[in-house]
Amino acid sequence: MDQGTRTTIAIDQLTDEQFERHALELLQRELGPDGLARFLRLNRAGAGDYTRDREQWQKDLTIDQILESIRQRRPSDQPRRWRASKR
Repeated sequence: MDQGTRTTIAIDQLTDEQFERHALELLQRELGPDGLARFLRLNRAGAGDYTRDREQWQKDLTIDQILESIRQRRPSDQPRRWRASKR
């Protein structure tokens, strides 16, 4: 595919709905309709209870520990939009 026919979209300017629509269009273009359908089937039908599981593995964490974990995984050039509480 000719790279000149693609347009760049400022993803951080899209709403979640616009972003999802854009991502699905990309998947359909790259995978075709059957590939898109397979992807959606595999990734939309989750098993288990994520809320219950998350509560279980986070039950002993403080909000500061969670925020520090996020901070450690964030690229250093990404702006910080929150501040951990001071206790």
